[in-house]
Amino acid sequence: MMKKIAVFPGSFDPFTRAHQDLVLRALPLFDEIVIAIGVNNSKQGLLPFEVREEAIKAVFKDESKVQVQRIQGLTVNFCREVGAQFMLRGLRNGIDLEFENAIAQNNLILAPEVESLFLLARSGLGHISSTIVRDILKNGGDVSALVPDAILPFLKTPE
Repeated sequence: MMKKIAVFPGSFDPFTRAHQDLVLRALPLFDEIVIAIGVNNSKQGLLPFEVREEAIKAVFKDESKVQVQRIQGLTVNFCREVGAQFMLRGLRNGIDLEFENAIAQNNLILAPEVESLFLLARSGLGHISSTIVRDILKNGGDVSALVPDAILPFLKTPE
C-alpha cells in the first residue's frame, strides 16, 4: 500500500500556532507530512531559511510523521520528488479561499496527480498570520500567544 504523503508549503516566517494546529489536525489523515519552507520573494523576510527549518523541527521534535525541508521552484515538482499525492493548505477566510483556489486550479494543470486539500482555520486561530507576527515583533510586541513555545527562542526583533 502506498504511503499517503502530504506537503504543507509556505514561507513560515515565522511558523505560527495556526500552522502548528493545521499540521496536528492533518496528522491522522496522512502517513507523513512534509513541511516545505519555500522562498516567497514578495514577502519581507524575518528569519533566515536555516533558522526557520531548525525552529520548525524543534516544534515537531517528537513527531516522527513530520519532516521539514527547504524547497525552491514549483511546489508540485517538490511533491513529485518526495512522492506526495497531496498538498495541504489552510484557509482563514474567503480571501484565502479565492487565492488558494486559483493556485490549486493551476497546480492541477501542472500536476494532476497532486490533490490540494484545504483545512479551515480553527476558531480562535484564523486571525494569526506570519505577516502580523512579524509586524508585532518589529514594533516590540509580545507574540508568545501567536507562535508555538518552541519558536520563541528563534525570534529576534528585526533591525
